[in-house]
Amino acid sequence: MSKDNQLLINKNHSTRSWIQVIVVALLLAFIITKFIFNTTVVQGISMEPTLHERDRMICLVYPLYYSDPERGALIIFASPYEKKNYVKRVIGIPGDEVEILNGKVYVNGDLLEENYIHKGLDTLVTMENKWTLGKDEYFVLGDNRHEGASVDSRSIGPVSKESIRSIAKIRYFPFTKMGTL
Repeated sequence: MSKDNQLLINKNHSTRSWIQVIVVALLLAFIITKFIFNTTVVQGISMEPTLHERDRMICLVYPLYYSDPERGALIIFASPYEKKNYVKRVIGIPGDEVEILNGKVYVNGDLLEENYIHKGLDTLVTMENKWTLGKDEYFVLGDNRHEGASVDSRSIGPVSKESIRSIAKIRYFPFTKMGTL
């Protein structure tokens, strides 16, 4: 075998090896982001004061395969209207009755203690003020309850479990606010 043929065989083997590495890396990236965790960047003011524009979070996907989101969790779900995701807080879980009276949120008749919203801020409603959640339905609200600040269950209705993409767990940027959510 000539040196030229040997060199050509080595180049082909090297190219094939690189292609295999790239394919495996892409496959692993897909599996990790689809079934384990992903990252999300906050867009908008709907979760202030908890989260702010351009905050970055690590969100876990795998809990959705084993359990349901709990009340108080921050979830990422697919918008029913546009090709984007929303970040909101779970207020009501399947079977709950959520009611907003005089600017206050009640879950199953009990006043919800909400230390994550601005003090003295009322939760406004314009149409319906009472929701009974079915199987696999969640009532979600943005932490910013100022008028028009959040597209949430008050306007879009309950969120189905199948539209939930992940559960936000850690804010990693800005570094000064890094920590669990």
